[in-house]
Amino acid sequence: MRNTIAATMLGALALGTHAHAAADPCKLEISGNDLMQYDKSELSAPATCKEITVTLHHTGKLPKEAMGHNWVLVSAADLVDVANAGMTAGLPNNYVPPADKRVLAHTNTIGGGDTTSVTFPTSSLKKGGAYAYLCTFPGHNALMHGTFKFG
Repeated sequence: MRNTIAATMLGALALGTHAHAAADPCKLEISGNDLMQYDKSELSAPATCKEITVTLHHTGKLPKEAMGHNWVLVSAADLVDVANAGMTAGLPNNYVPPADKRVLAHTNTIGGGDTTSVTFPTSSLKKGGAYAYLCTFPGHNALMHGTFKFG
């Protein structure tokens, strides 16, 4: 009986710790695969976040030179222009033009099996603003984009 109670309490403690860690609304996760797809079409964070961390997992197997993915946050109005500019920026720049003020945050470009993340302050975001995210690897933005909601 004592062992059962101890095991139950230990299990509840483990679940509680995991649930708390997974519940941080300022830490977001998204995955991309070899079929040029993100697993989420929308990400959101509350306006109470002072900074946001986005972690990108590449669940595919192909290398970044062939099927690289990144995560780039922009104003929704800038999505197409940033995607086009990214094509010429090249892999050494993660397909993001250096010092492009339209880019609010971005990860590195990664290949299959890799993970990357970016942490950025929310001071440049407006509650309820129109934001989007995309992969700027050439040609990927047609399928790999989504809505980002803040607030």
